[in-house]
Amino acid sequence: MDALMNATGPFAALTFIAAPALLTNATSVLALSTTNRMLRTREAMTAMLARSEQGRVGPDEADIFLRQVNRTEIQAGLMLKALSAIYTALGSFAGATLMTLVGAALLPMLGLPVEVLIAVVGLLLGATGVLCLILGSLQLFGATKLSLQTIREEAALIRTRSARITATRAGSASPVTAAEGTDHLDLL
Repeated sequence: MDALMNATGPFAALTFIAAPALLTNATSVLALSTTNRMLRTREAMTAMLARSEQGRVGPDEADIFLRQVNRTEIQAGLMLKALSAIYTALGSFAGATLMTLVGAALLPMLGLPVEVLIAVVGLLLGATGVLCLILGSLQLFGATKLSLQTIREEAALIRTRSARITATRAGSASPVTAAEGTDHLDLL
């Protein structure tokens, strides 16, 4: 046992504890920001419901409005899946930290089979945490792409309205379509 501790150095236990603890902290911050995004999605849906109930959706924007409602609903589902994965990652990282602490504290009293078992469980928990963190991040990326689609649609609607106003003022009969001027936005 002493040969193993000397070979890995006096800070080996600290390193094994700090890594999952750091991941736990970073994942906690991601969970907080995802919860905030989820609440903002709920607020957006509530605003769309109010707008719908007040009859403030014009016939020229009814299709866009319905697509935005559908997209917001899908975003909420993606964020819920992301939160589930992130919370699983948090639990996994906390478990990995606990296993490392138990292993470090009980190292002199444990036999090799128990040490190996604790190490394997800690590694599995850490790997599960990383996998769930990746899955949650992918879900958030999907929700962000949906937000970008909504932003693009709203920008196109603004351009169309602006072109109509300009055309009306100038007496022109050919307003610009919503899709014009958006070719530079194909980022994803």
